[in-house]
Amino acid sequence: MTTVNSNNQVSQDLLNSVNTRSKTSTTDETQDRFMTLLITQMKNQDPLNPMDNAQVTSQMAQLNTVTGINKLNETMSSLIGSVQLGQAYQATSMIGRNVLVEGKTLTHTETGGYFGVNVPNGADSLSVAIKNGAGTTIRTLTFGKQDVGVNALSWDGKMDDGTVAPSGEYSYEITAKTADKTVSSTALSLAQVQSVTTSTSGAKLNLSNNTTVSASDISEIF
Repeated sequence: MTTVNSNNQVSQDLLNSVNTRSKTSTTDETQDRFMTLLITQMKNQDPLNPMDNAQVTSQMAQLNTVTGINKLNETMSSLIGSVQLGQAYQATSMIGRNVLVEGKTLTHTETGGYFGVNVPNGADSLSVAIKNGAGTTIRTLTFGKQDVGVNALSWDGKMDDGTVAPSGEYSYEITAKTADKTVSSTALSLAQVQSVTTSTSGAKLNLSNNTTVSASDISEIF
């Protein structure tokens, strides 16, 4: 006696098999497995209740959905890889360039120290307190009107008593004011781009001040 399986049960087995393995199989393997199971299903269909064209079309459509998702994932992975490679290539052109990024440190050399500030709404005046490693203020700088956005600033390296400060690393605090009221401002450090590192989140720039930033973190390039 020949055993006849119901169309519904075989269909469910078919779809479960295809969907369960689709994540780890290639598109060709998924298609081959689907066709094998479909032929088996047709051989074992109930002669009194055979599959109609609508059932076959429905199952083929579900196969196309599975393979389409696989192809989309492959395309997206390839596209992401290409974008990351392009970002890394563009970023290499910045090696050796000086940039302003968010930070409160500056390097004082024989030519002084350079830094910057970002004032989103501008400011009437700016006060900068230069501090040594112990956190002591050694020089207070005052600047006049600051334009909206990024402004480059400099320190001549002298302390309040007129003597030149030793070369090295210093920190600073910025206070921006308009009509005697403190307004929003962001301190910016000057650093040199030394190398580029690629990662899953895009190209990263390794700076001379031992920080790593994204290209989008850069406020200005010199």
